[in-house]
Amino acid sequence: MGKLLSLLSRDDSNCCAAKSYDVFLDFENAAPTDTEREVYDEVERVLKESEVVLDEIQIYKGANKEIREAIADPSPEVQAKAWSAVLPLVIKLKRCYEHSLELDKIVPKLLGQLVGGKLNPTQHLETQQALVKQLAEILEFVLKFDEYK
Repeated sequence: MGKLLSLLSRDDSNCCAAKSYDVFLDFENAAPTDTEREVYDEVERVLKESEVVLDEIQIYKGANKEIREAIADPSPEVQAKAWSAVLPLVIKLKRCYEHSLELDKIVPKLLGQLVGGKLNPTQHLETQQALVKQLAEILEFVLKFDEYK
């Protein structure tokens, strides 16, 4: 994967740097080929779920107040209030965890398509732009998730 990403870096200011390659990535019109379709569809399903996870984490509100109240006053009413505040948050966190497991499964498949076979890294970038776009979308999700949490 390092070779693949190194093709995208450009440092014309350093005379001793490795040769830069000029690769045009057309993310707006990138469409999967027949050979990419299976992995593309799997990744697309996970990416759709990524949007939902980001939406949920953006509006995530903790239950610190309810938890503190339940610790200070362990009466059944206060405990029930705390539980009703915490349970939906646990469900959201479980969903995030399960999504991370999905990403953990799909990223190796995606990278295998992008770096495997007889094509060199430049050819992968030129011929598999739909998968390269999906890799970029996964990286964007990871960065946004990290920012929101």
